[in-house]
Amino acid sequence: MYKDLERVPALVAERGLALGAPLTCRDETASTNDDAKRAAKEGAPAGSLFLAESQTAGRGRMGRTWLSARGENLLFSLVVRPNCPPSRVPPLALVAGLAVRDAVAKVVGEGEVKVKWPNDVLVRGKKIAGVLVESTVVGSRVDAVIVGIGVNVLSRDLPEAIASIATSVALELPAGAPPPDRAAILVDVLAGLDRDLGHVAARGLGLVHARLGRADALRGRRVAGELGAGTAEGVDTDGRLLVRDDAGVLHRWSSGEVTLAPRRA
Repeated sequence: MYKDLERVPALVAERGLALGAPLTCRDETASTNDDAKRAAKEGAPAGSLFLAESQTAGRGRMGRTWLSARGENLLFSLVVRPNCPPSRVPPLALVAGLAVRDAVAKVVGEGEVKVKWPNDVLVRGKKIAGVLVESTVVGSRVDAVIVGIGVNVLSRDLPEAIASIATSVALELPAGAPPPDRAAILVDVLAGLDRDLGHVAARGLGLVHARLGRADALRGRRVAGELGAGTAEGVDTDGRLLVRDDAGVLHRWSSGEVTLAPRRA
């Protein structure tokens, strides 16, 4: 574990969080989500945190590779064991996005820190974090949910492949500001999840719906996806993206890739 993250267990204990312990930290792993899934199957308790300084096979949604320089960012996965039906799992990615949004905004300022449905966090339209939620189901019940999160924190020289569409906490700070504190950001994310995850798993997005609306990166924008195109009108309490097509019909998208589309002439 790099020295700046050695404070994480103490900060988790100090804030009395149910998430973040026990902690497993590796200098390098294939994927923290895979580590967490394997541990969950072996009986790891709820709250178990898997952290890595480098991933050789890190991934986001739809199998995309997550690129991160060693020791610069936050790459972690949590084991949670919500007592909920499978239908409540997808909205948990939005809860994680809100937790990351709040933690990042605490450092860089509220500004343009937004949640992009279904699983990204943006600053001024550039991606700063991604969420990957996976679950294991036994019969009709959810046995475990793995919440994987990657946050660009200290990186200043982003890989050429993503430099035009991504950013980091460090890049969003004013010149001369001290480097961001990875441990503090991580524990702030854990605190947000600790506060909201159980409520949403049990009752749906109602309790965080207003906050999600204020942080919505797509609302009012023209979007396109596998199901068509239209204007995004927010997210409903089941976590579905509301899109009104050009004929005025409102659709509820439950999954899929969404991109910003040109406005109609």
